[in-house]
Amino acid sequence: MTISTSTSLWNYQLVDKVAYFSYPFTFEASFLHEDESAEALPEWPVLYCEVLSLDFWQRYCVEGYGAAVLPATPGSHTLTVSTWRPVELGTVAELRRFFLGGSLELEDLSYVRIPGTFKGERLSRFGLRTETTGSVTFRLHCLQQSRAFMESSSLRRRMRSVLDRLEGFSQQSSVHNVLEAFRRARRRMQEARGSLPQDLVSPSGTVVS
Repeated sequence: MTISTSTSLWNYQLVDKVAYFSYPFTFEASFLHEDESAEALPEWPVLYCEVLSLDFWQRYCVEGYGAAVLPATPGSHTLTVSTWRPVELGTVAELRRFFLGGSLELEDLSYVRIPGTFKGERLSRFGLRTETTGSVTFRLHCLQQSRAFMESSSLRRRMRSVLDRLEGFSQQSSVHNVLEAFRRARRRMQEARGSLPQDLVSPSGTVVS
């Protein structure tokens, strides 16, 4: 069956039980690194996802949570995020979810990975009952911009400009050396002619053998 929503069009295949959303979205993350202390080392961005369901009977349920670190290199990437959801003890909770909808939800989405309020060394989720619910696949096209890239490109341009100038100087120096050698050879020839007796030199300026 095919269902259209306000943000996407997805197709649910009953054979492989895969829902294809194909909804593109863009976002931009920026970071200005001013504090270079060890405590201020930045963390790479994390993509969090929450899968929800709403059926014909308006039963709303949380189907899963997941998180993945964004690729650190530019280009096209495919990420598959495994999802899970918290569950309640007992059969009554599952029956209520099936017939009435509703389920446990996380108050803080960052708890899927490392909570933003966590300050300790070890994170324990003892006592939290969960079950795996599937996976979500993202196709990402990443672009990166950095001042370091700009400075490196500017440095390459300056180096290329210096090399071009040096190459031009080298070519000018080579031409100058050829002309100077020609002048020296001509001067030596004129000096040799001047030292010859006049009766050996014809009026046209050539040497008679």
